[in-house]
Amino acid sequence: MSANPASTAAGSKPGSGFRLPKVPFWAQIVAGLVLGVVLGWLTRTYDIGWLHTTLDKVGHIFVQLLKLAVAPLVFFAILVSITNLRKVNNAARLATRTLLWFMITSLIAVAIGLTIGLLTNPGSGTGLTPKDGKLPEHAGSWLDFLTGIIPDNVITPFAELNVLQIVFMAAVAGIAALQLGEKAQPILSLSESVLELLQKALWWVIRLAPIGTVGLIGYAIADYGWDLIGKYATFTADVYIGCALVLFGVYPLLLATVAKLSPLQFFKGAWPAIQLAFVSRSSVGTMPVTQKVTERLGVPKEYASFSVPFGATTKMDGCAAIYPALAAIFIAQIFDVQLGVGDYLLIAFVSVIGSAATAGLTGATVMLTLTLSTLGLPLEGVGLLMAIDPILDMMRTATNVAGQALVPVIVSARENILDRAAYDSASSSPVDDEALGAEPQRVPVAA
Repeated sequence: MSANPASTAAGSKPGSGFRLPKVPFWAQIVAGLVLGVVLGWLTRTYDIGWLHTTLDKVGHIFVQLLKLAVAPLVFFAILVSITNLRKVNNAARLATRTLLWFMITSLIAVAIGLTIGLLTNPGSGTGLTPKDGKLPEHAGSWLDFLTGIIPDNVITPFAELNVLQIVFMAAVAGIAALQLGEKAQPILSLSESVLELLQKALWWVIRLAPIGTVGLIGYAIADYGWDLIGKYATFTADVYIGCALVLFGVYPLLLATVAKLSPLQFFKGAWPAIQLAFVSRSSVGTMPVTQKVTERLGVPKEYASFSVPFGATTKMDGCAAIYPALAAIFIAQIFDVQLGVGDYLLIAFVSVIGSAATAGLTGATVMLTLTLSTLGLPLEGVGLLMAIDPILDMMRTATNVAGQALVPVIVSARENILDRAAYDSASSSPVDDEALGAEPQRVPVAA
């Protein structure tokens, strides 16, 4: 993207010497990936202790900064998004259609995951045995899932980062505010201001993504190494292939046939969010970028402000559909447990209904334990996959975020509220330009 003429004029003097060109954000991310791989390889090959620690700390700090904003961001984003529905015509219809398409795409994704797993047998020939597994620190079950939605108090969910409970409280507050009407306006104005503040602060963290990439990728290579990855080669390839089929096969097909839109234009507009999701491994952390690119693709702002936060906490085609399907087959083969048709139907059911358990945070352990406990598979199997999880989580989260932008576009197109001119002109300009103050495109809701 070319530099802004006004800013160029203001930032340079006549006759000034050589000026470093501005590096696009995507190029900074790619450079971080390459540098991370190189530093990780050097660390593991030459056993450089201080570099190993440094990479670990850099990646950890970046993820912690993202998580720091998660609890208040989710609460105020959900609260504001629900109250914003009052500005949208046919709000109930839009919400229902959004949820329906979340379910449809999840079913397609889990079907692809199951098919790939049955064709490739990812658990065979790995050399892994049941004794290599260990029980997870936190396991999920349907009872925990259902009873865990309602918090004991209003403080603990924020302190322990229980996103599902935070979503519940935000939804209750949002619905109550709608019922109160004008009396709740001061609270709504404050909530909107706090949300803007949180998003601005998160933009600053997002600008650190290239540095965080170096630490996260470098530590993964240094700590796990290619030997360990080799043991999970088939499973890793299955996850990446499954996500790629959904991301570059199913989504474009739905855009072309259901929404009658150009798939290439969608990826052009949504790419900043997809690439950040790949690096950060956090749907919630990527949410402000996802909302901006969704608006840039022509989705009305009022609808996007509901559908994107809703999707960031419940729409997980990578973490809650493809991954648990493949992981269940993988673990069943390691523990020599035969799965039947009924088990595969249960996996599909869990993927559609229980996806909120992933909560948009880094990793999908809770969703996996929920799936295993439903099938009666040993939870020790989770320990088999923890070592490789960061490598898998990058592609899973990128798929999640692409789906979170896709559904609002499809629903808007089918409801004739999509600004097709904005969609056709959406650019892949880096998000850092918007973070520095450029206003995102505003799309009015059709009357």
